[in-house]
Order: sequence, then structure tokens, then C-alpha cells
Amino acid sequence: MRLLKSTALLIIVFILSGCGGGNGFEPVVTGLKVLSIQYGKTATIYIGGKDLRSTLTVDTSGSCVSSSYASNSSTDLLVFNCLVSKTGDMPFVIKTAEGESIFSTTINVPLPQVVFITSKGALTFELVDPAIAPNSVNNFLNYVNKGFYRDTLFHRVIPGFVVQGGGFTAGIVKKSGQTAPIELESNRGLSNLRGSLAMARASTPNSAQSEFYINLVDNLSLDYRNAASPGYAVFGRVIQGMDVIDTIATVPTGIINGFSNVPFEDIAISLALQIK
Repeated sequence: MRLLKSTALLIIVFILSGCGGGNGFEPVVTGLKVLSIQYGKTATIYIGGKDLRSTLTVDTSGSCVSSSYASNSSTDLLVFNCLVSKTGDMPFVIKTAEGESIFSTTINVPLPQVVFITSKGALTFELVDPAIAPNSVNNFLNYVNKGFYRDTLFHRVIPGFVVQGGGFTAGIVKKSGQTAPIELESNRGLSNLRGSLAMARASTPNSAQSEFYINLVDNLSLDYRNAASPGYAVFGRVIQGMDVIDTIATVPTGIINGFSNVPFEDIAISLALQIK
């Protein structure tokens, strides 16, 4: 009887050692839930399973950086956070500390989208892949996410050409808090077609800051031609609310505080929010 008990004990020890021994069973991932994922922001992804541990690593091929597990993670649920740095398909491979892959899937990161609430209605912009025009996209999102565009105006309206905004408040007062000018990205193969969103700038190429414009028509003369005629950088398009832009284009304009083509009626931006 004592021999049988010893044999049984050895069998149990052998089975447990094959499953991780004193460290518990091997980790098993049973599912994934993406709580939030937006380009340029911290993503939160729930990893469900059994015997999970913080030694598990996640490989996203550089699509999500500065990763960590939240303090409220458990052996049944790891709360994974990382900063989303690319759009498109993001590989998500979970590996053991020894480098063995135990779970893999693909998560789609959508192109950034921004909603503007204006005194004439709502607008939704979809930005281009940040890999194409990183300076322009990241600059615009920075202004959006720090709330800079709140209470600014569409201060320049030229029917049959463009509607411009993002730099002035009521009374055509330049808003403070602009960051350094960015490098021009007009030679990325994007054209100033009707509904496209582009960076406004001064006469020097690398001078764009917060101001942007929407093309009312195809303005191919604003596209890049050569170094001597660099044009203006397109970085997005209107996907909802072009009728609002067309309405803004009908507002009477004139000269105010030395600025021409200024709407006599304030076309105010009350909110700018990244929604994707």
C-alpha cells in the first residue's frame, strides 16, 4: 500500500512538473478584447486566460510602443497598455519569457478621424496614414488633443477657392499657444482636390503651425510642382459635413482689422475631438 501511494505521488509530481511545476501551469490565452485603440494615444487591451503572468511579452512589430501591464492585472486578466504609433493592421503576438508564441492575432488601427463642432454644423475629417505625412498629421492632432482649436474661427473664406481656420479668435485676434512651425510635406503625392484638408502657411515653405484650410474646388495650382514651387501639404479630407463647408463659403466677407476675406459673422469652432 505504501509503495502504491509513493508511485501515485511520483506520477502527480511528474504531471505537475510538465505543466510548470511549482510555478503553476503554463499560461493559456483564451481571448482578447480591445477596449480602446486610436493612433497617437494609449491603447488598452484586455488579455484573458489562465495562469497569466507579467513575464509574458507582446510583439506588435513596432506598431505599439512603451508597453506595460496595468497594476490591476491578474492571472486571469492582463490589462495591456501601449502607445499606438502606426495605423493599419497591427500584429499582436503574445510570447512566453522564453520567446515561445502562445497566441497571435491582428488588430486594425483605423486612420485618425477628428470631429469639429462649429456654429454652422459638425464636420468630420479623416486624416491620411501618418506614415505618409507624419509632420502634418501629428501636428494637427497635437493641436486637437490639447484643445487649441476651441473658440477659434474660420477666419478666411474665399468662395470657389478655400475656407481657412484654426489660428484666430473673435475680433481676428491671433491665438497664443502655437508650437514651432513644421517641415512642409507637399511632395507626398496628395492633391488639393475638393474636400481635401491641408496646412495653411506663410510664404516660406516650412512655416505651417495651427492653421488649416479645406478646398472648395479642385485647386491643383496649390499642389507641389518643384522645389521652386512647393505648394501646400494635404493631410486629410472631409468625410462628413462638406455641406457645412459649402454653407460657410456663402457667408458675406470683407476687411476686418486689416485682414481680407473675413466673414462678417463669426464662424466659431466650439469643439475639436479625435474620435478614431
